[in-house]
Amino acid sequence: MDTLYVIAITLIKTAVYFGLLMLHVAYATYAERKVIGHIQLRLGPMVVGPHGILQPVADIIKLIFKEDIIPSTVDRRIFTVAPLISLTAALSTFAVIPVSEGWVISDVNVGILYVLGIAGIGTYGIIFAGWSSNSKYAFLGGLRSAAQMISYEVALAMSLVGVILMAESFNLTEIVNKQAQYPMGMFLLPQIIGYFVFVVAMLAETNRVPFDLPEAETELVAGYFVEYSGIRFSLFYLAEYLAMFCMSALATICFWGGWTVPPLLVEIFPFIGIIPGVVWFLLKVYFHMFLFFWLRGTLPRYRYDQLMSIGWKVLIPLALINIVITSIIKYYT
Repeated sequence: MDTLYVIAITLIKTAVYFGLLMLHVAYATYAERKVIGHIQLRLGPMVVGPHGILQPVADIIKLIFKEDIIPSTVDRRIFTVAPLISLTAALSTFAVIPVSEGWVISDVNVGILYVLGIAGIGTYGIIFAGWSSNSKYAFLGGLRSAAQMISYEVALAMSLVGVILMAESFNLTEIVNKQAQYPMGMFLLPQIIGYFVFVVAMLAETNRVPFDLPEAETELVAGYFVEYSGIRFSLFYLAEYLAMFCMSALATICFWGGWTVPPLLVEIFPFIGIIPGVVWFLLKVYFHMFLFFWLRGTLPRYRYDQLMSIGWKVLIPLALINIVITSIIKYYT
């Protein structure tokens, strides 16, 4: 009975998480279009519902009923499974993401390693899509994604080593609890170099501006998913926004104290302590999501050689410097 109870609770948690994630992704697309619209001095979606609030619903209906075209020259099996690989990898990362104390599907001891490992698998879906499409544009997009992953996955992982050293744990819940012991309630200031490296690397890891080279509309039309349409195209779109939420949640947990409130802030404003931790967690995640939107509306795309140079010549050396400094401070304190 205990085993059945655990399985039932896990399934319920998974269903709730999945439903909330889908809702967040749907309205993240709406929020992005609104934010970029205002940056460009226009209104964004305004037609479907008050202030376009039902635009995500209209988009979902359109994509579901749109014709799913599969070109005759593609490798059909790989072409079909590629978007599922990216989506499954993006969804699987949330199994270990705690949104509040005890609010996690699986609280494993190697949470950071799990997220980094599973997130890297999503790139295989992009590579398979580029190769199987039998298109020069898609193939170039897939190759770019492979090279980009090799470059920035290293920097992303190394940026978190300082956090692991300070928390003395790979467990994401333990990392949050360790930060609560500091007056500021977060690792942001002592790990400011690591945070900078993480933010830049997460933009490249999720193929977002200014590192959206695998898509690059100006030279590759749409890159790796140029031959996709209908529901298969929407799966890639869904995987991208899920990856953005995953990286935002990881930044919140590792650098911004997760669901906790800085003790110093609670002493000054005691009423803040009654706000549920999940609210603080979501506010911090929304801040990082806004950062994605803001950068898309303001920065141009880097050239490919610049992308690779930043990864190998700037981010990795900075991450190494951060590890050395953190190790020295940790040893002598």
